[in-house]
Amino acid sequence: MAKKKSGLGKGLGALLENNETDITTSKEAVTSASVGSISTILVKDIEANPFQPRTEFEKEALVDLSNSIKEHGLIQPITVRKIGYGKYQLISGERRFRASQIVGLTQVPAYIRIANDQAMLEMAIVENIQRQDLNPIEVAISFQRLLDECEITQEELGEKVSKNRSTVTNYLRLLKLPEVIQLALSGKTLTMGHARALLGVEDEATLIKFYRKVVDEKLSVRKTEELVQNLNKPKESKGKTSRYALSYEEQKLKDEISRQYDSKVAITKTNKGNGKITIPFVDQDHLRKILDLLN
Repeated sequence: MAKKKSGLGKGLGALLENNETDITTSKEAVTSASVGSISTILVKDIEANPFQPRTEFEKEALVDLSNSIKEHGLIQPITVRKIGYGKYQLISGERRFRASQIVGLTQVPAYIRIANDQAMLEMAIVENIQRQDLNPIEVAISFQRLLDECEITQEELGEKVSKNRSTVTNYLRLLKLPEVIQLALSGKTLTMGHARALLGVEDEATLIKFYRKVVDEKLSVRKTEELVQNLNKPKESKGKTSRYALSYEEQKLKDEISRQYDSKVAITKTNKGNGKITIPFVDQDHLRKILDLLN
């Protein structure tokens, strides 16, 4: 029977599943540690994770979690790394840790691991994405940090966070939006679907104008897409050849090419039977990949 694929990124999975990175199984474990098991450590000895991508935690959700901990205790241990002098740094489980502080717990169960700064960043991001969604801008910033600080490619990033390359690219493109739209995404007054549609507008003044229209008129994602499509639709003039809709087979072919090149390929044709294929690219790595496939 095939082994079920884990939803965790490779960095997180390797550290959480490898006994060699578990201090609680070694002779250097803290005295309160149960060898090969879970340690109980003082809350005052734990500091926050500096690589935590989440900037806001919903108060109501924290209160609900703290009430559960008050009644049942902290069932799922947090994960920390030892940083010396009896101090620890949080790797994952910040919501549980904060809720435990609200309740007034003085000590909590924890796994103690060995992790470098790159692993800490990977684990904090993956743990948040897998367990409780960040807002789209927080996800985008987190992805960009992984690219910049860990010096990895978008393909490698996709593997670590269990996302395909196009999804990673879509999040990163959000960081190119004007600040007012990024703030709307962070505040959840605008959805990821709306933002992706608006990315089709190149002129910043028009982009902000469309954003205002979407918010003021509460347009759906579909209506937003139509708004942008109408803006980008070529203006037909007298004497010019009309564009014709693709047949079922041609549409199917376009979808196959789009998947092959990981790009939103466009095919246009005229009543004369001629036309063109357009293959957009998002960055130099994507362009090189397309050129390699064409060659």
